Amino acid sequence: MKLIFAGTPEFARVALAQLHAAGHEVVLVLSQPDRPAGRGMKLQASAVKQFALAHAMAVAQPRSLRLDGKYPQDAMAARAAIEAAQADAMVVAAYGLILPQWVLDAPRLGCFNIHASLLPRWRGAAPIHRALEAGDAQTGVTLMQMDAGLDTGAMLQVEQLPIAASDTTATLHDTLAALGARLMVHTLNIAASGGLNPVPQPAEGITYAHKIEKHEAAIDWTQTAAVITRRVRAFNPFPGATARLNGETLKIWHAHEVSGTPLESTPAGTVLAVSPDGMVVAAHNSLVTLTELQRPGGKRLHVADFLRGFALQPGMSFDTSAR
Repeated sequence: MKLIFAGTPEFARVALAQLHAAGHEVVLVLSQPDRPAGRGMKLQASAVKQFALAHAMAVAQPRSLRLDGKYPQDAMAARAAIEAAQADAMVVAAYGLILPQWVLDAPRLGCFNIHASLLPRWRGAAPIHRALEAGDAQTGVTLMQMDAGLDTGAMLQVEQLPIAASDTTATLHDTLAALGARLMVHTLNIAASGGLNPVPQPAEGITYAHKIEKHEAAIDWTQTAAVITRRVRAFNPFPGATARLNGETLKIWHAHEVSGTPLESTPAGTVLAVSPDGMVVAAHNSLVTLTELQRPGGKRLHVADFLRGFALQPGMSFDTSAR
């Protein structure tokens, strides 16, 4: 097929690479404008743009696609490129811009979206994070025929994936990216023969995966160990769960719940035991063991290595006021 591809981060790059490998002609790639990144905050091209340029694909980076919006010249230039592409379909994956109706109508077969959840659960920006945070037993990928709503389009393909107790957003991201790319290639094969069978999303079970904000990263030790450990997994790798101890803001990368309960008089956030196997901390009627931590400017370390450079003793307490 002759395709337009719209996407920005690594999740989308995986899909673009698979479509390219499958032999589809990607005539135009849309990606977010370059953003400052890294310690030097230099402008950096998105993962999708880097792949597209490496494979001689035309790239457009409009700041908006709304003809009546803040950047009408960007939108007009994008419309000219999209119309000139004469594409059979547009594939969208984690693009980051809302597609107005004129974009949805431009390709012959419309626009297909790869979404990393079992719709209608977790519509929105952060479906992987929110599924882990909520303690969902499963997730998956939904491919949909896009409409003007936020992830409301009819479903084309759905594949479920169990969430393991050890999964983080990082591990699920990689698995779901590969799954979504494979499903998209399969779906385009079906579309080529006119065999698509769109199914409306259920009217019940709708939830929204709101964008992750950095302030959410602070651990609230008055929550249960189950909630805390889910949030640690959900915020790995971004923004990374944080906790203040001895005036330093530490990042907590791995933690798990252990059996037992702290004494009723023990304040939440109190360090109860320290060993090379983990640091046990009191939560609400439960215990959390921290096993991988990071100091500001340092490396991620297993607790055994972390303890060599950070004096920890039972009785110390994490700050519970900076939630």
